[in-house]
Amino acid sequence: MEEKRETFTYTYSSTQQNEIKSIREKYIPPTQEQDKMEQLRRLDASVTKSGTAVSLIVGIISTLILGIGMSCCMVWKENLFIPGIVIGVFGILGICAAYPLYVRITAKRRKKIAPEIMRLSDELLK
Repeated sequence: MEEKRETFTYTYSSTQQNEIKSIREKYIPPTQEQDKMEQLRRLDASVTKSGTAVSLIVGIISTLILGIGMSCCMVWKENLFIPGIVIGVFGILGICAAYPLYVRITAKRRKKIAPEIMRLSDELLK
């Protein structure tokens, strides 16, 4: 008697192939270039984060101060109209200062991080 051997061949679809590759990439240790590129991305993103945070805080607090001044003028106009105007002007000044504050903080941060960014980008370009 002759034994029949049946074989079964199965190939993955392209979506399954892509999924397998993406899962596999998670377990491959990163190369030195990938580490440097990730470090370059993090440094670049960190430049604007501190300026954005400070300007948002100043802008939000100033908007609330402006709101307090408006409330004083509109609700308690008999007693607090003039102080409400003064408080509102301080709020407007704070709102106007938020963007220049962002620009200044970002420029200082860029100046501070520039040598490291240049060094990493030179290494990656070579």
